[in-house]
Formats: sequence, structure tokens, C-alpha cells
Amino acid sequence: MSFETACAFLETHAPELRPVVLEASTATVPDAAMALGVEEGQIAKTLALKVGDECLLVVMAGAGRLDNRKTRATFGHRPRMLAPAAVLELTSHPVGGVCPFGLPQPVRVCCDVSLREFAEVWPAAGSTNSSVCMTPDRLAGLVQAQWVDVCQEPKVVVQQEPADPLCTGHGS
Repeated sequence: MSFETACAFLETHAPELRPVVLEASTATVPDAAMALGVEEGQIAKTLALKVGDECLLVVMAGAGRLDNRKTRATFGHRPRMLAPAAVLELTSHPVGGVCPFGLPQPVRVCCDVSLREFAEVWPAAGSTNSSVCMTPDRLAGLVQAQWVDVCQEPKVVVQQEPADPLCTGHGS
């Protein structure tokens, strides 16, 4: 029933937003990006964490990775990912379809600033083949999320020119 609860939430709070249901899986970031035809970063992945005694959701850009140091500094404790059964109990959504909509109980939701790199993002909509498009600010506003900075900084890859095979580097 999690797709239905996510849709009911959106119908009540954002009737202009319509989830899409695809035949292809959107359960992983690469699968969702391919199925939706967007960059992996535009997939708004939702992580269910336990920090200290609190369970919370962090929504971040799909290409992002949680930074344990930043998370500890932000929430005061080291983050721990919830087991799939605990995620389902907390959210009513299966892993691969977790979103911050249609939750059975109040849960604190935080949106990572990595989402703001994109004009539109695609969070799941309660199932492993559904998603909905919106702006990052609309997402945060719908779920009354707190903005946080808990992602690792993107690694910059410097592309080096291949060495000239005729040059030995020893001079002439």
C-alpha cells in the first residue's frame, strides 16, 4: 500500500504533481536515471538512518554519498543505515521505493544541499517502479524538511594528457 499512501499524500498536498509508474525498475539510482532519462544526481534518493536514538530520513542527490563526519557533526551521532525490515516499518515503503511521502507516522526529514544542484529532482513514490518530478525546494517544503549538508564533497577527477610515447623525459 505504500505507493497508494504516497499518491494520497501528493493528491492532498500537491495535486499538481503526478507520480509516474514505469515498467522498468527505479529501485537503484542507475536504474532510475536510465528509466527516467535523467542524470543520476537528479534521482533524489531517500536514506533511512538511525542517529543516536532517532530514526530519520535524509534525501540527497542520487550520485551523492553520505559523509559520516558531517552527519555526526550535524546530528550529534554516527549514522547507521536501517535494515530493510526497519525501513519498511518506519516508512511503509520497500527499499528501492522509499520516499518522504505518505509515511505512517511523523518522521524527521532532512534534505541535503546536494539536491540544489538540479532544477528538478525525482524522488521515488513509494514503490520500486514509481517516481515524481519536482524542484528541490518543493520537495523540502512538502515534507517540512530541514536543509542539511551531510554529503561527501564530489571528487574532482583531473584528466591527464597521455604521455608522448616518443618522449622519455630525459631531454635530448
